[in-house]
Amino acid sequence: MFTIEHEFDSTLVTLVDEGGSHLQEDVAVNAFEDCVTIEQHDPVTDRLQRVSLSIQQVRDLAAALNLPEGSYRLERKASR
Repeated sequence: MFTIEHEFDSTLVTLVDEGGSHLQEDVAVNAFEDCVTIEQHDPVTDRLQRVSLSIQQVRDLAAALNLPEGSYRLERKASR
């Protein structure tokens, strides 16, 4: 399950784990103009863990989810 909320300066997607017996904490994906942050509460340390990705890293990740094992570099097409 997931939710989508549009904030003033970002879009927030929250991923809720509805899997089997080893449920994970919710994951919050916050998309800003210049970066994307991914946050998850760590119950072991009782702290919020945050990872920030550039927009290019997000593009690379999206492409990587649909490619076989290997090393790749995405090339941007020149705009006209």
